[in-house]
Amino acid sequence: MMIQQNIAQSFHSPIVRVVLVAIAIGLLYVLWKEVRKIPAKLFTLMATAFVDMVGLLMIIPLLPFYVKTLGGSGIEILGMHFGIGIISGFIVAAFTVAQLISAPMWGRFSDRVGRRPTLLIALSASAIAYLIFGFAHSLLLLFLSRIVQGAGGGTVGVIQAYVADSTAPEDRARALGWLSATTNLGVALGPVLGSFAITLGKRDLLPGPATLHMGHAAPGIMAAALCLLNIAFVARYLTESRDFGEHAVTGELRRTSREAIWRVISHSSEPSSRLIWIYAIAIGAFQGSFSVLALFLNARFQVTEQTIGYFFMYVGSISVFARVLLLGRMVDWLGEAKLSRLGLVLLAAGVLGMPLSRNLGMLAVAVALIPLGTAFTFPCVTALLSRVTAPRERGLYMGMQQTYGGVARIVAPLFFGWSFDSLGVSSPYFFSSAFILATIFLGFGLDQYAKREESPAALETAPVTEEQEA
Repeated sequence: MMIQQNIAQSFHSPIVRVVLVAIAIGLLYVLWKEVRKIPAKLFTLMATAFVDMVGLLMIIPLLPFYVKTLGGSGIEILGMHFGIGIISGFIVAAFTVAQLISAPMWGRFSDRVGRRPTLLIALSASAIAYLIFGFAHSLLLLFLSRIVQGAGGGTVGVIQAYVADSTAPEDRARALGWLSATTNLGVALGPVLGSFAITLGKRDLLPGPATLHMGHAAPGIMAAALCLLNIAFVARYLTESRDFGEHAVTGELRRTSREAIWRVISHSSEPSSRLIWIYAIAIGAFQGSFSVLALFLNARFQVTEQTIGYFFMYVGSISVFARVLLLGRMVDWLGEAKLSRLGLVLLAAGVLGMPLSRNLGMLAVAVALIPLGTAFTFPCVTALLSRVTAPRERGLYMGMQQTYGGVARIVAPLFFGWSFDSLGVSSPYFFSSAFILATIFLGFGLDQYAKREESPAALETAPVTEEQEA
């Protein structure tokens, strides 16, 4: 108990705050040095993804409060009472389910008509969703806003396909790391703007006796306005990355989204299927265990809602450093396949080290391994996936990766929540570490795809088709 009190007090220590300020200054310097190396075409996409993430994170933290305001003590449906917690869960799940269903379709659509128009349509859907959210006066409209947002938000695979289209194979992991670092910055800034929007909504926007208040609609209106600016930016500056003449084959058979999703299961030994499984299992285990993170840190280290922000600042800072400063150099040294396996080991070790930590120093070391592991694993796995899939199906397979990962992110929190309640506060992290470590076996033998020269013939024959197997 004394150790836990000392740990809780240390979060308020001036030394800790000075260290965090030093980390922030160092982070800004590194970003300033590295941002000059980013190609103009990719920088435009990163700006688009950043603004999109800012808008999304303006809304997400406020969602439970809107649910509580509109739902009161809960609702009755067919004689059954649904509390605010369950309602919030359904509304959050609606976004995820819509995103899962739409991701392969957006990927296939972008393969056919291009990445740029696909992103424009998706951003337009997001703007509509933000307006519905802002002016929602019932839980049904709030639910509808999340479905529209999720359907328009299934374009992560499209953005990844754009990166793959726009960069050389050996630079894709580095470029995906840059993109991920950018979205992490959007995650940090979005909630701040959301809080500002709430304050702005209470102010009178008109001088003189007339009054105009945006009220609770302010965050939705501001997020929609930000989205419209992003649409104008994309329309003006983002160029199409898809080469429609690339590897075109007369009379070629294209897989539908349903066929491609089933193929990952039925042909699980294919390189593309194995990479998708690595991504889905690892990200599900990692993010699933973090669904009970606040409860774990509170039980073991007495971290509260006032101090948990330091934890995320620490993790986020290391994550941006790793993705911007280290990832490219490590890829050049080890290659994507070996680096992804190293990342899985670091991620598993970091997750396992959390319940084994006995003081703040041990926890800090263990937690530092987690952003290093994620930075080395997921961009490399995605870069490898772009290598082993044909350009004409790249968007489809990137979308499938997000679909399988999304399913894992739905199932894993349920399992780890049950484990936390039934088997002990540390059990989710033991399970998570074991799942992550097990995916290493799926990655053996993929080095040949990381090292192979990407000739048109090589790309055209990946992945192996049923006809070739016959």
